[in-house]
Amino acid sequence: MDAFQTILKFFVNQKTAIGYSFMALLTMGGERVFSLVAFRCPCSHENFRYGLVFLFSPAFVLLVIGYFLNSKTWKLFTGCWANPRKIFPRGNICHFFYIFGQITLNALVAPVMWLSVALLNGTFYECAMSGLKNPAYLHAVCQSKSAKCFEELHKIACDKSSMPFSESDELKRTLQAQSQILGWCVIVTTALLSLLATCCVSCQSKVSHLQLMFWKVYEGKEKEQLEQIFQLYATKLSERNLKCFFENKEPEAIPLPSFQAWEDASQLYSFSSSKQHYSTIHRLVEEGQKEIGEEGETALDFVDRREIP
Repeated sequence: MDAFQTILKFFVNQKTAIGYSFMALLTMGGERVFSLVAFRCPCSHENFRYGLVFLFSPAFVLLVIGYFLNSKTWKLFTGCWANPRKIFPRGNICHFFYIFGQITLNALVAPVMWLSVALLNGTFYECAMSGLKNPAYLHAVCQSKSAKCFEELHKIACDKSSMPFSESDELKRTLQAQSQILGWCVIVTTALLSLLATCCVSCQSKVSHLQLMFWKVYEGKEKEQLEQIFQLYATKLSERNLKCFFENKEPEAIPLPSFQAWEDASQLYSFSSSKQHYSTIHRLVEEGQKEIGEEGETALDFVDRREIP
């Protein structure tokens, strides 16, 4: 039993790495399915558009899904039309851009994985660039090749060109090499930017490393118990209402937060170094609704970001 708990604790502690690994496997599998089942390069002058659609459209869809699945997206935008102060609070105009930037970074994980895998495979890029009719690009690719290269480059993706096999094979290898170089550039650039962003966030942290660890544990526990409380009170309220409806009785009082309390608790958390509050609800409980509604937000908390969208 102790060994099982140790293994379970290890997987819980490594849930971010496991989540990203699982996402990478899904991306690789999805790209392989697209390449074998759905993708059919037309080997015509439509190659360029067709290849780019298969290269970037899934990435865009994954980006949109990343926005949808991030709970902070709905925390940020829910009710903003009726109350613009939710996203542009008084005294902190950069609130929206800071939080939306965090959401976008999380949402970009899956699209970047797709682009990296697709470029390393080279199928989509090869089809797209073989149909590009830019004179400078054609001259660079077809240099020292026969004249047919300029006319039949779009056919090499389907092995239908009349060029010698050695030339067509070399052109295919060249396009695949270009694709893989771009793929590695995307991976290296993303890794460097992630490292720099993480270092910048850590350097600007207003709390120590140990307090940050406690903060993350608290945040996870609060979220877990909040969902349980939702289930409990929703069940109690629905049972009371149905019982009173069918038995024609007066309902007994069930204490629930006020409308303003729901509004205050739904705000994205802002950190203040003068007060040790670890969430919006913690702050609401300690200070009350009036103080939270009146106090301006000054410093945004980076701990509220999610590792996996």
